[in-house]
Amino acid sequence: MKHLLIVEDEEGIVQFLKQGLEEENYQVSAATNGLDGLALFQNEKFDLVLLDWMLPKMTGLEVCQKIRETDSKTPIIFLTAKDTVQETVEGLKTGANDYIKKPFSFDELVERIKVQLRDKTEQEFLTLGPIEINIQKHAVTVNKRDVSFTHKEFELLCYLVRNKGNVCSRTQIIQDVWNINFEYETGVIDVFMNSIRKKLNLKVEEDHIKTIRGVGYIAND
Repeated sequence: MKHLLIVEDEEGIVQFLKQGLEEENYQVSAATNGLDGLALFQNEKFDLVLLDWMLPKMTGLEVCQKIRETDSKTPIIFLTAKDTVQETVEGLKTGANDYIKKPFSFDELVERIKVQLRDKTEQEFLTLGPIEINIQKHAVTVNKRDVSFTHKEFELLCYLVRNKGNVCSRTQIIQDVWNINFEYETGVIDVFMNSIRKKLNLKVEEDHIKTIRGVGYIAND
């Protein structure tokens, strides 16, 4: 049975989600502030976290950042009323896998959870020109230089490399990498790609990821 953690300060929402998710055959634990939620996560094993954005004692963003310092794989879904491009990017850059706007339907949340819990088989190493990626260690080197990426930057880079030779549209990327649909996909993807390129710091002749104007991106050796 999959074990879920809910970190949400509204008791009514906690009880509603806990009851509904237990009926869906999930084991559910809950905390009503950020500090307690982080402590629970650090002391028990969870398969997924549902995390409110605005929390007492420690915000959802801070909890997400702390989790990602030691855990790069456990899916995190933000529960939030925030919906601007900047706020969306901020949440995803901390390492969240998905977000769902309040108010949301329970059925939609269950589907989002199922998507994040699907088993994902993947190869251990990926390469693109001078870029070498170790999937298991979450490590990237460029010309033997270590480069540090956020959780979602790493997933986006891996996605483009796995799809070498194919044009990846912004819509495809947001659906496949984040498993979500929202109206800001162009702005969000471009922000992440700009950050990835700065960190890779490749010369023009070494840049194996090209922008396809008006469409998306393509990686080629």
